[in-house]
Amino acid sequence: MIHIISGDGRGKTTSAAGLAVRAAGAGMRVAFFQFMKDGSSSEITVLRSVNGITVRCCEVCRRFIWEMDEREKEAVVKEQDLMLKEAKALISDEAVDMLVLDEFFSAYNTGTADKSLAEDIVLNCPESTELVLTGRDPAEVFCAAADYHSEIRSVKHPYDRGVSARKGIEY
Repeated sequence: MIHIISGDGRGKTTSAAGLAVRAAGAGMRVAFFQFMKDGSSSEITVLRSVNGITVRCCEVCRRFIWEMDEREKEAVVKEQDLMLKEAKALISDEAVDMLVLDEFFSAYNTGTADKSLAEDIVLNCPESTELVLTGRDPAEVFCAAADYHSEIRSVKHPYDRGVSARKGIEY
């Protein structure tokens, strides 16, 4: 089944992390791939400590895409395409029961991941795999393929008042 967690509100990664922990607690084999982030989110620290969860992050992605120079963007594209290939191999080999592709839509929408491979992973995901996709603005091709689609909407956020992201709360 395909799960989408999207929207402009905070908590998409946290929601996917909770689902990954629940699945691992039930004995499922989980891979949590985080695009567009270097692995410094606090959820990643916990996920790495849970038996049954394998974590992979785009460690070369250390800034927002609009802050990167061309060399940095090329490194991110290379790393994220490799991550997609690894994810594809895991589901093709049925080596995982759940695959989380966190910030997948951001990687897809910014062109920092191979769009045809991304679509292939989603559209040809084996029924035996729970596929969880997160991020803002999912393309219609993914929405149409989804079995679950939850949207997290921001109503009010301290960032709107100039409060910076806080470790343990927003990341």
